[in-house]
Amino acid sequence: MAAETPSFVFYRYQPSMAAAVIFIIIFAISSILHVKVLFQKRIWYFIPFVVGCLFETVGYVGRAMSSREYPNFTKNPYIIQSILLLLGPTLFAASIYMILGRLVVLLEADRYSLIKPRWLTKVFVLGDLLSFFAQGGGGGILTQAKSVDDVRRGENIIIGGLCIQILFFGFFIVVTLVFHRRIAKNPTRNALALPTPWRMLIMALYLSSALIMARSVYRVAEYVLGSDGELQSKEAYLYCLDALPMLIVSLAYNWFHPSRVINRDRHQRLSVTSLEVLG
Repeated sequence: MAAETPSFVFYRYQPSMAAAVIFIIIFAISSILHVKVLFQKRIWYFIPFVVGCLFETVGYVGRAMSSREYPNFTKNPYIIQSILLLLGPTLFAASIYMILGRLVVLLEADRYSLIKPRWLTKVFVLGDLLSFFAQGGGGGILTQAKSVDDVRRGENIIIGGLCIQILFFGFFIVVTLVFHRRIAKNPTRNALALPTPWRMLIMALYLSSALIMARSVYRVAEYVLGSDGELQSKEAYLYCLDALPMLIVSLAYNWFHPSRVINRDRHQRLSVTSLEVLG
């Protein structure tokens, strides 16, 4: 009896070279700007976000490489785009979690947070790591699949990792909403005195959180439907529901960078003790 072969194929269309190049260029410019500010301001909590931008850039390089190979696709370009585009938003999330923790400390608003600052960043980053490794492991299995069972196993692990991300991100949005509502109702002394536009930073957190959440829901649906499903059969879904939202997230923090509020070089009354609380 012949061995079972996977129904999974690399692409069910020719990846668009033009779309890939556009996103390579814009993500590359955004990444360069983020790297510049990262070293100028020494905001090391933003390193995961910058790495995520680089993942996105190189991921679309992989798609451009695949476009040139049509119809005889090879594995390496597919692996590059599949893994990096899957994991980039998870790295975005890690920095977003750390931004909120530092903002709570900056505003001296510990009592307004559902999770104490000592644990806030740790809890969400732990969830992010679980999601990262689950998605990465599932993606690795998927790209090496030699049977239908291997394909389904890889997709299920990825779905599990994405569901972890959705659960933690959903809770993070709740924590942000509760914190925002409480400090808006009863501002702390620092919230009133600090000249930095911290309210705009909360708006940026809302925007980026909503976009990453929407993208994660799309990715879950994509893998639930499988490689034969509608979402994987047309490239437009990837660019509209993943590429564009993540590009907006990256550009949003170019436009309103967290260092405008949380910047170790400014006189923001962040004590050594407060920084130790955040780890």
